[in-house]
Amino acid sequence: MMDDPLLEISELVGGYGGESVLQGVNLTIKPGEIVAVVGRNGVGKTTLMRTLTGLLRPSAGTIRFAGRDITSEGADMRARSGIGYIPQGREVFPELTIRENLLVGEGAGKTRGAPDYEMIYRFFPILKERARQRAGTLSGGQQQQLAIARAMIGNPRLMLLDEPSEGIQPSIIKDIARNVRTLNRETGVAVLLVEQNLELIVSLADRGHAMEKGCIVADMDADEIRSASEVRKHLTI
Repeated sequence: MMDDPLLEISELVGGYGGESVLQGVNLTIKPGEIVAVVGRNGVGKTTLMRTLTGLLRPSAGTIRFAGRDITSEGADMRARSGIGYIPQGREVFPELTIRENLLVGEGAGKTRGAPDYEMIYRFFPILKERARQRAGTLSGGQQQQLAIARAMIGNPRLMLLDEPSEGIQPSIIKDIARNVRTLNRETGVAVLLVEQNLELIVSLADRGHAMEKGCIVADMDADEIRSASEVRKHLTI
């Protein structure tokens, strides 16, 4: 049912080397939602994303996806379940071509239908034009387009977007926001956005959560997440 959570996080605790960064995070996302987690540097946002993808194992709490407990599953299983990840810094494969990067992304979606290259190239035409170009020679904005496309070619149900504006010029940030919103509307993919760029947050998110010291400290409805003054409170000291 559409009202059932797609992602449900309960009392999640985790971090690095035995040190807990996440301090009991609770969060839900319904199918088709775009939800932002905002906060200053160092509050645990990227740790949350890496824990959701399976790159970090939580020490306590549960993660449920599409009604199934995935807390103990690895990153490969979560990707095949329908969780796409666009990491901070993009992390494309620099020595591979654009086409080869997209082929890597295909593997995650084998059980969810054929890859839709026509859709990907419609949103990101430069990826078709430069299909044989090595990814490491692309600009930061072009690499971000490739990172999003690589996740979307696997037909995910949830896309985790970690700081997509980092190192990107403002005009490209607007393009990214427009493309993510349209992908969400056309495909129904839900999005969890971790971000500090005020313009991107207020233009993209349906609702949001503010994070501080590894905890969710405030929930923001549609009006609040689209209010620059409200969001700014959680981005500044």
